Amino acid sequence: MCRSIKTLRKLEHPVTPEEIQAAALQYVRKISGYRAPSRANQAAFEKAVTQVAEATQTLLAELKSKTS
Repeated sequence: MCRSIKTLRKLEHPVTPEEIQAAALQYVRKISGYRAPSRANQAAFEKAVTQVAEATQTLLAELKSKTS
């Protein structure tokens, strides 16, 4: 996995939408092999980033801490 993607679940402060978006973008870049996709692949790339960001937000919202 991409070592530059940092852990977003932090107990000391909540993750920001910008951090989630950046992680989603890094993930899709890593999986697709594109830093910047061609025009032909742009829509699919952007859709994937949106879907990964949404899934990440859902995951983080549903995770329970050890004290929960």
